[in-house]
Amino acid sequence: MEKEKLKVLLVEDDSNFGQVLKNYLELNDYIVELARDGILGLAAFRREKFDICLLDVMMPNMDGFTLAEEIRNVDPEIPLFFLTAKSTKEDILQGYKLGADDYINKPFDSEILLQKIKAILKRNQDMQEKQHAQIEFVIGQYQFNSKLRILEHGGESITLSPKENELLTMLAEYRNDLLPREAALKRIWGSDTYFNGRSMDVYIAKLRKYLKADSSVEIVNIHGNGFRLVVPE
Repeated sequence: MEKEKLKVLLVEDDSNFGQVLKNYLELNDYIVELARDGILGLAAFRREKFDICLLDVMMPNMDGFTLAEEIRNVDPEIPLFFLTAKSTKEDILQGYKLGADDYINKPFDSEILLQKIKAILKRNQDMQEKQHAQIEFVIGQYQFNSKLRILEHGGESITLSPKENELLTMLAEYRNDLLPREAALKRIWGSDTYFNGRSMDVYIAKLRKYLKADSSVEIVNIHGNGFRLVVPE
């Protein structure tokens, strides 16, 4: 079976450079969407699913830093590289503060860029495989199947909603340890805003209700930091 090609969003206002880089990446088995400015890049990102974003910084209509903020609001986990001639310390720091995985100064070696792309995509794939390797959990007297979204106890089962399922999965992965509030919000809700935080508190209350039949199981609120699923060993 042929391996599915990974998809790159390349946002670059220099048409010649952008086309050359697009062709090079396509020769190396990537699918590349080339956008000529930040607004077109954001529209493409909202329209399609990408595996990595390569952003120029100095662009008309919307600069790369602003575009990166918009992308991070939609997907805080997607790998993001800045490709730019702006090389001051302040620019580089700003790029990393916006969550860039790399900040690459022009001109650069395309082969080195290719290897960096391969490395970051492999790292993310390995992390996702590790996160989703376990689908069945024993939580005290409960059996939990995260693939089927089923929580069972005493012959009765509850089908969890997608968010309930994701949250309980993360709690089970971190069992008897701290699940950082920010990590759960970014992975499940996409960002750690106040309103998403209140939404997560509602889902925690629902999970506590589902688990109340076993008094040895408890979801503890670690004030200001997150939650801990306490399960007897």
